This record gives sequence, structure tokens and C-alpha cells, in this order.
Amino acid sequence: MVIFFKQLEINFDLKKIIGIAGWSGSGKTTVVESLIKIFKTKYNFTVCALKHAHENFKIDQEGKDSFRFSKAGANQVIISSKKQWAVINNLNDKEKELQYLLKKTTNSDIVIVEGWKHSNLKKIEIYREKINKDFLHIKDKNIVAIALDNTNIQIKKPIQKLNLNDHFGIADFIVKNKFDI
Repeated sequence: MVIFFKQLEINFDLKKIIGIAGWSGSGKTTVVESLIKIFKTKYNFTVCALKHAHENFKIDQEGKDSFRFSKAGANQVIISSKKQWAVINNLNDKEKELQYLLKKTTNSDIVIVEGWKHSNLKKIEIYREKINKDFLHIKDKNIVAIALDNTNIQIKKPIQKLNLNDHFGIADFIVKNKFDI
């Protein structure tokens, strides 16, 4: 799992961006969920979560009006109620770049990005020994720290070690540090 952090340069002077990435099964969703709660309660941040998904994910339900509008050929469908609203953009097999999506994250103090482990954002690698995969930080110069389920594991770079099970510690590390692109 990896966490990205940087200052946005596009009229978002104070916004922090944190990305979570790593191997499947490393616990990315659990960490993101916990960080959202911590940033909202401890730091009183407004939070945006940006998730990279597999190409065939669905947010619409077959048979619903919005699904039918997309199936009929609408390039964009907007759904709104008094509790939430959503925009569905049909992309014709051309995924949007991460930087484009980050520009769309308005009204947030912090953006948590899950996925995009090969992006150029600064990252915190999160690693579970049971996954039995190579470390990401060995080949990625953008990883600035690693959160491990076993902090006794030896790592190959002089980066900060964090305890994967201490989500408050990970959140504090993110808030206290500034990383250059």
C-alpha cells in the first residue's frame, strides 16, 4: 500500500493529497476508511476519496433510469437528490489521467487517493508480509516511507518506517510532513 502526499499547485494552496497504493490484499481499503475517519474527527478536514478501479466497475444499477440513459448513449449522466449527487462520464475506453482527476477534487482539505501505485506522487508504501510480494520502494524513488505489519522487517532504503496497525500514527505522519514533487 502506498500513500502519496503533495501540495496541489492549481489554486489549491493548502490542499494535501495522500494516495494509498499497494498489492492486492494489503489492506488498502481498510487504511483509507480509517484515515478518512481520523482526518474528519481529529483534524476536522473535509475529505475527498479518489479510487482507482478495474476497468469494468459499475456504479449504476441495471434497470435504473440513469443506467438506461447511459446505455442509450448519453456521454454524461448526472443524478441528484437532496442527500447526494453524482456525475457519470462515459469515456469510451480512454481512462482519465490522475492529474486531471485531482483537478476535479474541489472543496476538500485532503484527498486520499487509492491506487495509482506507479504514479509520480510521493508515497508511503504499506506492506503486509503475508502478501509475499516484492517491496515497491526498491524500484520507486517517490516512496518516502513504508508502513509495515512487522516493523522488524529490514528495508533496503533509508526511509521512515511506520506501523501499519497504527492508523493514527500514519495520519499524523502525513499531516506533519511536506513532500516535494
